[in-house]
Amino acid sequence: MSAAQKVVIVTGASQGIGAAIVNAYRDLDYRVVATSRTIRASSDADVITVAGDIGDPDTAQRVVATALEQFGRLDTLVNNAGVFVAKPFTEYSPADYARVMATNVEGFFHITQRALEAMTRKSSGHIVNITASIVDRPRAATPAAMAALTKGGLNAVTRSLAIEYASRGIRVNAVAPGVVDTPLHAASNHAALAKLHPLGRLGDVQDIAQAVTYLESATFVTGEILHVDGGSNVGS
Repeated sequence: MSAAQKVVIVTGASQGIGAAIVNAYRDLDYRVVATSRTIRASSDADVITVAGDIGDPDTAQRVVATALEQFGRLDTLVNNAGVFVAKPFTEYSPADYARVMATNVEGFFHITQRALEAMTRKSSGHIVNITASIVDRPRAATPAAMAALTKGGLNAVTRSLAIEYASRGIRVNAVAPGVVDTPLHAASNHAALAKLHPLGRLGDVQDIAQAVTYLESATFVTGEILHVDGGSNVGS
């Protein structure tokens, strides 16, 4: 194990988009700290898993400390953990609100603070936030105000942090997916969901992982919200 190997933290890493991002970074020869509530231990010596609720500051502290203690550095953070609850606005319960805010906002806040502290010490780093295309082009058929509130906030803070940290050698970007083929969507709904994208298909987890690794390699790009949504942010 070389100390020169770069290190990435991926949240929400146990399945779907998060698991694909972990694999994509391993293909780049990064070492990975992968976290989610129910993640299992990895058989790969270059992947360490940390189970916990990312909305808990103690989990954020443990994840960043694990990267620094076990691998000696932190180069990239991918804030992938997220919750999507689609309801008419007045039907959101206090429990819905607390759940979505805890993962989408508090989960971002606590770990990003700690990651930026580590990155600032070495004057380099990269943060990628996984947001949602629907916040830029809402659909009447899919009421998603909590996504707009939280993931839209991540789009805004991506730009803000990109400016705040540019002089310290740290880039901050976001990927905004459309509807992606994950266990969240029943196969019986795939045909209808595919019609939401001008390209006529659902996204694949690899589409999102490839966008993240593109941003990793694009060293002159910061403050970017990269839509990976089959053109749905443009129109229908």
